[in-house]
Amino acid sequence: MESLREIFRIGKGPSSSHTMGPQRAAVIFAGRHPEAARFEVTLYGSLAATGRGHMTDKAVIDVLKPVAPVEIKWEPEVFLPYHPNGMVFRAYDSHQKIEDEWTVYSIGGGALSEGKATGDCFHQDSVYDLHTLKDIQSWCEHHGRGYWEYVKQCETDDFWDYLREVWHAMQAAVERGLDSEGALPGPLNLARKAPTYYIRARGYKPSLQSRGMVYAYALAVSEENASGGTIVTAPTCGACGVVPAVLYHLAKGHEFSETKILHALATAGLFGNVVKYNASISGAEVGCQGEVGVACAMASAASCQLFGGTPSQIEYAAEMGLEHHLGMTCDPVCGLVQIPCIERNAFAACRALDAQLYASFSDGHHRVSFDRVVEVMKQTGHDIPSLYKETSAGGLAKDYKY
Repeated sequence: MESLREIFRIGKGPSSSHTMGPQRAAVIFAGRHPEAARFEVTLYGSLAATGRGHMTDKAVIDVLKPVAPVEIKWEPEVFLPYHPNGMVFRAYDSHQKIEDEWTVYSIGGGALSEGKATGDCFHQDSVYDLHTLKDIQSWCEHHGRGYWEYVKQCETDDFWDYLREVWHAMQAAVERGLDSEGALPGPLNLARKAPTYYIRARGYKPSLQSRGMVYAYALAVSEENASGGTIVTAPTCGACGVVPAVLYHLAKGHEFSETKILHALATAGLFGNVVKYNASISGAEVGCQGEVGVACAMASAASCQLFGGTPSQIEYAAEMGLEHHLGMTCDPVCGLVQIPCIERNAFAACRALDAQLYASFSDGHHRVSFDRVVEVMKQTGHDIPSLYKETSAGGLAKDYKY
């Protein structure tokens, strides 16, 4: 498995797969062809179906246009092999002859791949020898260590400085979101809710105030993402509100030190990494279970660790966080990361805290393992029709009029 730097990417929304990934691909292609006379970029499958709502075309044009004119073509009915988020970049010379053609896939979380046939030349070297939670948990129990200590053993010394930067970016996104008002961009004219939820939550008694604050924090980050603000993928842009909401809430309400928060964040990333390696975190490939579901599992694990959970209790919390999102479709209205994405982040953040509490009451032993749920999520994602995997052709998005 790769470094957790690949799970926690600091960047601008609204989509890691539809905005960050294509923009990164455009940067690579522009670097290869600085003398091109013009570019042509064809978007396929999910990228074409919801690319306008995700500002995929803008992300690509902003990079390529300073080099040469760009034409974007849309092929929503055509799905290339390997992944639904396929792109073909073409560079032409002054005689309109193709100089180069490059097929690349945006596979989720801002990552790129050239496909199984050619291998993936964009992934970093593997830094984790163990690839399943069963093996990682066994290592922890055998050595008397926590999940974050396994991360520490595998990552470079400067990783914790990067993770601190990630945490600061997460906090900043919460605070900006709480202080921002007005409508989100796009045809839905959806009003920001985080500031209102925050004010209203403060008026309730502590038991309800706590839940309301978590809602507000998750809404704040998700609304920042929807408006193209700077957020952290955890594991994606569409699910970026869950982990920050839970950790920000616990840091504020329980006064956990920054060191403990960073350890919890490392644990969250490790669980997300296991899913990314063994299944997928791409909504276009497996539906929203791979985004919000995985984010919930990550937040469940992080919060359980903060409250002193054992490795088995932490694994149980994460298992429940993912299990109870199995089958969740990705059907964004108008192709925007707004409805139902923003509300889902708020509910998943609270569900993560519920999973943590449930696991803490247990001894950590249970029948269905986290690894098994990851396998089921992958199979379920493949079984879900493409209508419900970030194409906006089915579910809540179907026939929506604005």
